[in-house]
Amino acid sequence: AQVALLDRNSEAGQESKAALDEQFEAQRTVFIPCDVTDPEQLRGAFKKVIEHFGRLDIVVNNAGVNNEKDWESTIQINLTSVIRGTYLGLEYMRKGNGGDGGVIINISSLAGLMPAAFQPVYCATKHGVIGFTRSIAVS
Repeated sequence: AQVALLDRNSEAGQESKAALDEQFEAQRTVFIPCDVTDPEQLRGAFKKVIEHFGRLDIVVNNAGVNNEKDWESTIQINLTSVIRGTYLGLEYMRKGNGGDGGVIINISSLAGLMPAAFQPVYCATKHGVIGFTRSIAVS
């Protein structure tokens, strides 16, 4: 497998890549600094993955925060970026665009299945991820 890691925290991203490089060949991983809330950065990261590996087979949308005070950022990271990442994944994996199809995995939380005390925005975003994922799966 070949793995592209995206993170807005460059230090954490480099550490994750280094850990993978110890177990696998270094050329099988790439770290791309990316703020998933920035549409152009996210699209650019997808383009870099295609340029580096030549294809895209699996997308895992896993960015997440729990910050009720900065609730708008929580929505952007936890829900909007998942939606955008899903649509970009579909675009780049589409056979009409040179892809071979693929799989998209959207990570949510138990908070997406039940209420979470004192975490209404986080809970709403995770419910949103589940609803979006279920709906797009049957589309």
